Parts: sequence; C-alpha cells; structure tokens
Amino acid sequence: MPTNVIMPQMGESVAEGTITKWLRKAGEHVGRDEPLFEISTDKVDAEIPSPAAGILSQILVKENETVAVNTVVAVIDGEGAAVAAPAAEAGVEGATPPAPAAALPPAPAETASVPTAAGGATAPTAPAEARSSPLVRRIAHDYHVDLTQVRGTGLGGRISKKDILAYVEQRQSAAAGRSAAAREPLVQPPPAPVQPAPLSPTLTGPTQVVPMTPMRRQIAEHMVASKRTSAHVYTVFEVEMSEVVEARERQRDEFERRYGFKLTYTPFFVRAAVEAIKQIPVINSSVDGTNLIYKRNVNVGIAVALETGLIVPVIKHADEKNFLGIAQAVQDLAERARNKRLSVEDVQGGTFTITNPGSFGGLFGLPIINQPQVAILGVGAIEKRPVVRDDAIAIRAMAYLSLSYDHRVIDGAVAEKFLGHIKQTLENWDEPAL
Repeated sequence: MPTNVIMPQMGESVAEGTITKWLRKAGEHVGRDEPLFEISTDKVDAEIPSPAAGILSQILVKENETVAVNTVVAVIDGEGAAVAAPAAEAGVEGATPPAPAAALPPAPAETASVPTAAGGATAPTAPAEARSSPLVRRIAHDYHVDLTQVRGTGLGGRISKKDILAYVEQRQSAAAGRSAAAREPLVQPPPAPVQPAPLSPTLTGPTQVVPMTPMRRQIAEHMVASKRTSAHVYTVFEVEMSEVVEARERQRDEFERRYGFKLTYTPFFVRAAVEAIKQIPVINSSVDGTNLIYKRNVNVGIAVALETGLIVPVIKHADEKNFLGIAQAVQDLAERARNKRLSVEDVQGGTFTITNPGSFGGLFGLPIINQPQVAILGVGAIEKRPVVRDDAIAIRAMAYLSLSYDHRVIDGAVAEKFLGHIKQTLENWDEPAL
C-alpha cells in the first residue's frame, strides 16, 4: 500500500517549506523513521524522517523547490503502509505522527522524543535486523561494529547514536583495562566528512552564477529588514579575561570528565550578559509602534555558524539557570543546530542575542540586531596583549566586547552601563563551573 509523504508544517505561522536535499533516490529502499529529506523554512532547517518503510517510488518535488505545507512530495511503496505525514521533531506544532507499520511499533527519529499512543516506551531489544539511522551505521562501519550486537534503547529497539558510542566505549574499555578508563572519554565520534564551503564554488569559467540557498535568502531578508527598522549604534569595551581564563583552565578537565563535553568561554559571556540584563532590563525589550515592551523572561539567542549560513537557537529562561545549566544548554543547542535537529520552538522567543566572531579569530565585530530585539552582543577573540597595570607594562588575556543597540530605545549612557556590568562580572569572576 503506498504512503504519501507530505511537506510538514513546522509551526503555526509556517505556510511553506523548501526541500534542500533528498537523502534517498527514487527506487531506493528507506526504513521507517530514517532521514528521507532535508527542508528549510523561514524558522528552522530540519531532517524529515520517512513515515513508513518501503521503496521510494516517486519524488514529486525537486531539490530547492518551495511548496506549501501538506503538499505531497514523494510516494513510498510498502506493505501495510498508511498515508501519514512525518513528525519532524518532538514538539513541532502541526506535524502529524507517522501511522504504525504493520509489523513494527512506532519509533521516533534519532534525537526526537515522541511518546507512544499509550504514553510509554517499549523495552530495549536487539532485533535481528538492527534499526538505526545512517549516522549510526556510519559510526558502526568506522569502528567495525556488528549492529545486531548493540542493544537499542529506542522504541522498537532502535539504535541511537548514544547506544553505538556507549557500546564502542565499553568495548574499548574492556580491551584497555579498567586502569585507563576514568581520565578521559575513550570514544570520540568519527569526524564528519569535510564538505566544500558553499561560498567557495568550483569555477568553470570567468564567473559562475549560483542561486542563494533558502537559508541565505532568509538571512539576507532579515538583515536588510533589521537595518531598515532599527537605528543602529555601536560601542566597544576592552575587558581583561584573566579571571575567566584561570577559572576555565582550572576546571576544564574535571568539567569534561564529569559532564562529557568541553567547557568553552561562551557560557561565561552568557552568564555575564544575563546578570547585566537584570540590572538594566531595557536591554531585554522590543518596540511595538510607539510602545516599549519589556520582557520578563531572559531568553538568550546564541548565533551558531553552519556550513550554509547562520542560525540562532535560544536558551529559554537563561535568568533562571546557573552556570552549569547555561553551559549544558549552549552545548545542546549548538550540537542540535549543526545536526539539523532543532525544533521551531528552539529558535523562537529570543529577547537578546550573543554572537562570537572571536571563535574564528576576529578581534570584534559590529553585528546587526536580531529583530524584534533591541541589542546584540559581539564577543571578540581572547588574546594576550600588553596593558598598563599600576604604571607598569603587563601581559594579560584581553578581549573586545561590542554592543549593537537600537537608539530608538537605548541611549548611549545606558549601553555603556550595560557593557560596564558585563566587564565588571568577567573581570571579577567568582562563580564555579562545576
């Protein structure tokens, strides 16, 4: 029985989507919940899983073609399959859960968390034909793992990335002996294949015309609209980072051992910005005509560079989190952004944004405000520089912080006070990371 694959609605206000890449070709077999195609909307990019197992008999919408939601984009021929729309992500409004296949219970995408109809999960199993995503199968190939030996913890025994990495780590630990197990994680996921930069095409003549990707078009429209809307003004502070650098160096090994990811500088800047917003709440506002809207919740967007552009996932209620909570949120959002696992809710509701050109070596930048917000913080590279301390030349870790702000709302004195609060917090850092 054929299954129609439709363009999902990625949020209430999303009316259309662009198919950026088909991950299967017509005539190929696709498993239920395996990534089938990638889409881009004005809210988020995402991988869409297959609603059923079978043969991808027809592809009705080509790559880079934009269609309305609920449009049939492909047909899958499979036994016992019902017409269904793929659920792109947990928590995505308007997405229809896949209909159950005849022989298998429903299973979510690798990182989604979709409850069953009964509200529970099936017990972990190790089926004869392991159910997994292409990423899991690639890791298994790189580490020479037989997937039928891996215990899957997902619904229907589906093997997740966490399952395969845990299996490999356990196998390596047994081979190396218990004495070497505790210092550092033994397994690192194999690096993703390096793709050519989309902005560096291979030229076949004196010039080459390449259409903008959907994401690049949306970035362009958003940036131009912001420049038309806000009266941009900029200010730059130089901040000594010695206390932050020392705190990170002192705690980073134990932090990584305990929590399983690296301690970066980003959470320090987020934490300092949140504390400054508490002191100067006008930074956490927006404009509606002649009204100024103050926001109670501090939702901090973190700009994440992707191969094809930029996306800004949001740390919700950052003012209610301690340092560790912010660090975990930064890590989670950045990883899901790069793996195209963000939901619409992950990129909505931001009240203030931080971008970090310093991670690429930039001393500072003058970023464009992310509408409808009224300010954005730019973080420059942390470098050792000669500075004057007590009438003597000293070497200190220094960084430039820039603030782009909307002069319709924020005056220069207010912007200077805001950056001053951030500077004071960073230069007198005393909050533990652990």
